[in-house]
Amino acid sequence: MHPVFITIIKRLGLGVLTLLVVSAIIFSSVTMLPGDFGEAVLGQAATEETVAAFREELGLDKPAVVRYFEWAGAVLKGDLGTSFSGRSASGSDRSRSVAEMIGPRLKNTLFLAGVTAIIAVPLAILLGLSAALFRNSWYDRTVNATTLTTISMPEFFVAYVLILFFSSLWNVFPSLATVDPSMPLGERLNRIALPAITLTLVIVAHMMRMTRAAIINLLASPYIEMARLKGASRTEIILKHALPNAWAPIATVIAFNLAYLVVGVVVVEVVFVYPGIGQLMVDSVSSRDIPVVQACALIFAGTYIILNLVADIIGIVTNPRLLHPR
Repeated sequence: MHPVFITIIKRLGLGVLTLLVVSAIIFSSVTMLPGDFGEAVLGQAATEETVAAFREELGLDKPAVVRYFEWAGAVLKGDLGTSFSGRSASGSDRSRSVAEMIGPRLKNTLFLAGVTAIIAVPLAILLGLSAALFRNSWYDRTVNATTLTTISMPEFFVAYVLILFFSSLWNVFPSLATVDPSMPLGERLNRIALPAITLTLVIVAHMMRMTRAAIINLLASPYIEMARLKGASRTEIILKHALPNAWAPIATVIAFNLAYLVVGVVVVEVVFVYPGIGQLMVDSVSSRDIPVVQACALIFAGTYIILNLVADIIGIVTNPRLLHPR
């Protein structure tokens, strides 16, 4: 079997193993959260017998190991469980399935991440290539200083600065990114403008600097020197000789930042009250809705692992040593 396929199969196996380990960590972490859903619903005045009966109804009286394997087995079958919200001490059950709650929120998060990626990825690659092309020029120094400034500031600070200037002082974009499925595309894009700009400013710096560093590192290679001796222009050297060999590190950092768009969007969604999966997770932690918290965390972990696997596979298939073994 070709070394590329062997390496890819090993990476996929490690990805599945990593997801299993992460699912156990997620379940354990959620289990150790302070507070109890039964006590939160029944109140402090409830007797121990009432709390115990309510916990038994929810299945919280079982050992943690048993609950983990029941939850993991259900997830493998595509069942994320039933939300605790809607349960009451009187016995009424108006709860919904976790998948039904997460579905619309996940679409909103993916929409925001997709719009940001469409803007950020080409912009970062363009800035990185141009900075490498005009290395040590005033343009290179300006781009580096700007990206270092944005990368050093936390997301919520960038978000509040944008709200101050583009919503409070100048009413250009709305400060609240409330959207619904019936909203026209143009209106949705206007509502998510500030969250998308915030995420773009945060992730462009990582991708741009990695692209610039990868290109500059390759420019010192012997084959690049040979291309110079043959009379190739600087632009031709970068686009035809350096860029194709720099895709592996660039793809890795792009995958990391795309994973951040889904995984790290929680803070931005909370600041702009955006109805995404990050906001849902924060609300579920506050209400001790364990199934929803576990499902959101598992989706975040799965997204991060899958995108990192994609980056690994891209690095493998673009590695000449593996493609053409001796």
